[in-house]
Amino acid sequence: MKLIQSPHTPAPAGHYSHAVESGSLIFVSGVLPGQPAEGETDSFERQVRASFRHCANILKATNNTLNDVVQCTAYIVGVSNWPEFNAIYADIFGDHKPARAVVPVPELHYGFMVEIQLVVEKKT
Repeated sequence: MKLIQSPHTPAPAGHYSHAVESGSLIFVSGVLPGQPAEGETDSFERQVRASFRHCANILKATNNTLNDVVQCTAYIVGVSNWPEFNAIYADIFGDHKPARAVVPVPELHYGFMVEIQLVVEKKT
């Protein structure tokens, strides 16, 4: 087992690694979007894209990309955000369609609107 930390993603706020490599799989911990940059407007779309950007940075530390994702679990605040999430997700993944679960929740840590968790097939 190998613990993964990305220097290009905010450090975990709790007692966990960004990801854990085990066998041929990489398990990416739940990834929150972080705060918007100064002057940047916060929105559900910004948070989804920022979360996936952090995921991509974590995967870069393992020599993988979002194209290697085999399963995605997305926690979103409010089922009403599902259509927008689906559209952004399709834009990010394009023709790649990993297995997926979208879980509407009443709230997430720090008041964020999305958290992304991934399982990735490790490149050999």
